[in-house]
Amino acid sequence: MGYTFKIEDPKIPARQDTANFHDIYYDEDPFLSNCTVENARLDQEHIDQLVLSKVTFKNVSFPGASFPRIDMTDVVFENCDLSNANLCEGIIHRVRFSECKLMGIDFSGANLGNVHFDECLANMSDFVDARMKKVKFNQTSLQNANYSDCELLKVSFDRCDLNEIDFTQTDLKGIDISTCRFTRINVALDKLSGCEISPEQAIGFAGLLGLKVKE
Repeated sequence: MGYTFKIEDPKIPARQDTANFHDIYYDEDPFLSNCTVENARLDQEHIDQLVLSKVTFKNVSFPGASFPRIDMTDVVFENCDLSNANLCEGIIHRVRFSECKLMGIDFSGANLGNVHFDECLANMSDFVDARMKKVKFNQTSLQNANYSDCELLKVSFDRCDLNEIDFTQTDLKGIDISTCRFTRINVALDKLSGCEISPEQAIGFAGLLGLKVKE
């Protein structure tokens, strides 16, 4: 197994008031704190440098959302839809995405620390040039996701679908993908050293080296 590490959970108060996301427009700065937003559809929201602290989102849809340079600390998303949302260059710390739709979400250039993706659908998501430390992907689909030029430190993929994922120019040393499934992934052979894989996956990688495995 890969290196074990502990992720800090979001620090959410036991009691939170229910809030309307649009309350942020009444403040001078786009800031939302210590509240729960539930059962909402927030169409085409565009806010630069949005700040979220100690916020829980439940059953919230963000179609066409654009939140570049977002700053999130102690935030939980439960059963939310952030497909194609723009969170590029964001700072994302102690955040949990649980059973969320994240198809095509843009985390390019973002800093993620102590983040948990649990049973999410994140196909075609974009993590180009992202820096990730203490991030766990659990039973999450990452088909055709782009992880090129990423910095991965204490990142785990547990029972994820990694088919056609792009790890180009990303060092996989210390990364355990042995429980994941894929037919093909894009990775530079010189970046595979130290990556942990299953015996079955080793046969596929042998093909990349031009080797033939005899039964």
